[in-house]
Amino acid sequence: MTNTWLYKQLFTNWKKFEVTYVSILILIQLAVFWIVPDSLIGMISGVTGTLSLVYGMKGRKIAFIFGTIQCLAMTYVAWISHAYGSFAMDIFYVISQPIGWFMWGHDQATHRFSPASRKKLFVGAFVAWLIGWWILALLHGQLPYFDSINFVVSFIAQLLYILKYQENWSLWIVVNLANILYWSILSIQVMTGATDIGSLGAYLSQVALQAALLFNSIYATKVWASGEADNEGGTK
Repeated sequence: MTNTWLYKQLFTNWKKFEVTYVSILILIQLAVFWIVPDSLIGMISGVTGTLSLVYGMKGRKIAFIFGTIQCLAMTYVAWISHAYGSFAMDIFYVISQPIGWFMWGHDQATHRFSPASRKKLFVGAFVAWLIGWWILALLHGQLPYFDSINFVVSFIAQLLYILKYQENWSLWIVVNLANILYWSILSIQVMTGATDIGSLGAYLSQVALQAALLFNSIYATKVWASGEADNEGGTK
């Protein structure tokens, strides 16, 4: 059993630090659900989202299995929250999971842009964010300036992630920071009675998830730059 692909993907080549922080991140998700148990879907999205990005940090294909579950759950959360940018992106995420599985199976090494190309990438992402903000404002979505980051910056980050470019994590850090603010504001609005859209449990689970993903994105930047994520994260 220890020689199977699934066992190697799940359990081999982990550092004690990584095991500790992954366990803490999952416990945070379960704690949020225990405190506000009104959204099982939100909790599932949080746990599988954490696992997806952690295994992605390790450069392992199994990340896309957890990612599919998380994206399906998150699509529902985004819809009931009227977070139309997130909803549109979650549909893209669902579609991108099998594509990522295929791409990572054919190219095991991570890549990096030249400094000039990296600058153009970040400028382009900023311009795309402004355009997305304008479109989502026309659709009367909630907090379009934050939701646009989900709508366009996440799209660019996911493409880079699928293609195994290290710069994807820099964009995810921006996305995670914006999402912490986004879901925190929605949580406060529900608690104060300013809105009855969505549920507090779903919102808080997303706050916890984005905080977990922010930490993971920062750590993944180091891991991918070191080459540790190449070749299925050392499982081959």
